[in-house]
Amino acid sequence: MNEYIIGLDYGSASARGVLLDIATGQEVASHVHNYRHGTLTKSLPDGTLLPRSWALQVADDYLEAARDILGRIGNGKRVRSIGFGFTASSPLPCRADGTPLHRIAPNAPHAYVKLWKHGAAQPQSERISAMGGAWLDNFNGKVSGEWLMAKAAQIAEEAPEIWAVTDKFIEGGDWLVWQLTGVEARGLGFAAYKAQFQDGHGYPDVGIPDMASRLSDPLPVGTPAGDLTDEWLADTGIIGSCTVAVAVIDSHVVLPAVGAVQAGTFVAALGTSAGVMMLDDQPPRLPKGIEGVAFNGALRDLWCYEAGQASFGDTLAWFVDAFPNGSTPAESFANYEAEARQVPAGANRLLALDWWNGNRVPHARSDLSGMILGLNMQTTAVEVYRALIEALCYGMRLMHDLFAEGGFAIDKVIMTSGLASRNALLIQTMADVLGREIIVPKIANATAVGAAIHGAFATGMVANYADGAARFGARGSRRVVPDMAAHATYEQLFESYRTLVGDRVLQDTMRKLQEL
Repeated sequence: MNEYIIGLDYGSASARGVLLDIATGQEVASHVHNYRHGTLTKSLPDGTLLPRSWALQVADDYLEAARDILGRIGNGKRVRSIGFGFTASSPLPCRADGTPLHRIAPNAPHAYVKLWKHGAAQPQSERISAMGGAWLDNFNGKVSGEWLMAKAAQIAEEAPEIWAVTDKFIEGGDWLVWQLTGVEARGLGFAAYKAQFQDGHGYPDVGIPDMASRLSDPLPVGTPAGDLTDEWLADTGIIGSCTVAVAVIDSHVVLPAVGAVQAGTFVAALGTSAGVMMLDDQPPRLPKGIEGVAFNGALRDLWCYEAGQASFGDTLAWFVDAFPNGSTPAESFANYEAEARQVPAGANRLLALDWWNGNRVPHARSDLSGMILGLNMQTTAVEVYRALIEALCYGMRLMHDLFAEGGFAIDKVIMTSGLASRNALLIQTMADVLGREIIVPKIANATAVGAAIHGAFATGMVANYADGAARFGARGSRRVVPDMAAHATYEQLFESYRTLVGDRVLQDTMRKLQEL
């Protein structure tokens, strides 16, 4: 009987699974499951209204997705391993047996998963950052409101009755692995990047009551968490003993699938948001503005620096939804891209800031917002669309340059995801703004495939991540070369972009608007 591995990718709106044949390394099946409740931004399932800037999910939706995907692609198959990628930081409170608190208190907002883009914990993040301490050295002296500690502090302060019955506060990916194996096994990536765990020091004390008892020490990526339980084997029809690896942050898990397994590689996973990773094999030297760094949290035996943009594909989706250019969103996207291709670099006379869902680099503030400068009576919708694409590219260029200015040798730039493969205008503009070649691996479902490789490593099926990349990863790539004439124009615009990024008056004004 053929043997297989499975990779599961849990994103912001849906989960995706892939089934890979161990003998050939080829993907033989895939399935996508949309979360039943989606993202809760206006109200809870029972109608309880939510405040502004909240973004919650229902943990049981993750279980439903796992049963559906594993049952569809794994039924009747001998599956050796399962790996997980999961959007982060998306923690939830639960009881000691793993029961999520939303089952106990369905009308309490703080009982639900706080999705990564939940923006209401900014005040708590500022208080934690103000405490200072050596533990902040790997995070440029500040924590984000998107991360676990700020979200825990928000529950403890605003809903002490929920915090009192919280036995475990755990990332959604770690919780899901726990439900499938019966073993609480947290991944080092979530703990290090999102909860500031450090080997030899543990988690920092940030003044949250009894926080230490609600956390557990993590395991490096590629570590087996346990085996799929008999109940899950029966529910899904998967045959044989199946090892489940610890979960990995979704943007990080893609690395082996796209061949990013060496120092000197700059990788961007372009989704609803953008995750940026810089791989290195030297002692850490965190550039100013970059979010954080950890060892063994994304790949074994490498330091991985993390950065990103809080809004990426969803910025373009917002515009297409608000200003349609066709009868369907797909038609609108196609029309905008075709028309925007006819607008030369700089011809729209617009400059935008890409902070539609707050800013990660360099400010780490969810209360900042987007901006379009240069609008006039002649401005067209296509020119605005083009300006938004350019703004996303400027944000990426900023992170690239922060690494270069920090002394990193960037040998190659890899960009991946559906956006990278589908949106030719975006990637060409990215190359023009960066002024360098971009590699786009040819692979479907890269994040889920990366998760599968982590599972294979956890079983010892592959000797290392380079071996996993060769056996199961991308089989080829296309190279996008910059137009240097366009680059010269973008150099001028990017300098103005950096000036806006550092403008404190502008930031103060944005925050005041949020406080109204």
